[in-house]
Amino acid sequence: MNNTEEHIEEHIEDHEGFIKTPKQLIVTVILSFIVPIVVIVMLANLVTAGISNNPGSDAKNPESIASRIKPVADFKLVDASAPKVFKTGEQVFESTCSACHTAGVAGAPKLGDKAAWAPFIEKGYDDLIKNALHGVGAMPPKGGNPSLDDFEVERAVVYIVNQSGASFDEPKEPAAEGEKADDKAAAAAPAEAAPAAAAAQTASAAEPAKADADQPAEQAEPSAEAAPAEQAAAPAAEQTADAGAIDPAGEKLYKSVCFACHDAGVAGAPKFGDKAAWAPFIASGLDTMVEKAISGVGAMPPRGGSQASDDEIKAAVQYMVHAAQ
Repeated sequence: MNNTEEHIEEHIEDHEGFIKTPKQLIVTVILSFIVPIVVIVMLANLVTAGISNNPGSDAKNPESIASRIKPVADFKLVDASAPKVFKTGEQVFESTCSACHTAGVAGAPKLGDKAAWAPFIEKGYDDLIKNALHGVGAMPPKGGNPSLDDFEVERAVVYIVNQSGASFDEPKEPAAEGEKADDKAAAAAPAEAAPAAAAAQTASAAEPAKADADQPAEQAEPSAEAAPAEQAAAPAAEQTADAGAIDPAGEKLYKSVCFACHDAGVAGAPKFGDKAAWAPFIASGLDTMVEKAISGVGAMPPRGGSQASDDEIKAAVQYMVHAAQ
């Protein structure tokens, strides 16, 4: 083979493609369709996964939209004449009693501790109810929640002790207001049927009072003469009240809840009026004391185990601080 033929063969080989058989052609055509589709699917999955993992990606879900447009405050129409719906024993325990009886704060027997509850159960149902209503030891009356009805407190006591080894019956729900009114009307019926002589006696008894009212107004002069002295004393009384003004809500909360510990110094609580014991707390500042009273500190549960508001807690702290200064 001469040089010319070799050059031609080399030129032909250079222009030959990778596809040399029909089978290779078919495979190439199929792959040209499949590969782009696979790439597109993978890219779509990547984008979708990135969106779903981003915070707030469910912003357009029906649940998220409903949550955003939900009213700030819920309200419910209640018929004023409808009978009162009492809380169950478990509900009262969860909202009021659990603060102490779950952790055993200040020696309170824990829920379900049969050994701890046995001495109280032995004293009987009436004694348990009396202590719960009026307070005992470090526990304030009604567990520090004066808004509870006596019947709700009884339910809570039965729930707690029955969970702790007792088997008391559920207390009966008190009669509705309508039934009480019917009972009162039935009791008043005999009085309405009394003889007319009672009405005559009432009329005759009213005559002397009328005669006294007709007497001259001269008898009122002494009180008029005493008025200047009372007016002179009024400014001094007002100054005294302003100097030691105490929010009545604070005194009320102390006497219904806080006294249980701070009167006797239970679990290291500073006693009411003890200046030396209160000095370190007063030095920390009012805001610090109020914050600890709200969140709880040491053996004292949050809000003293009550349902008092922040303002009421602050007023109670101010009342106790004022007594220790």
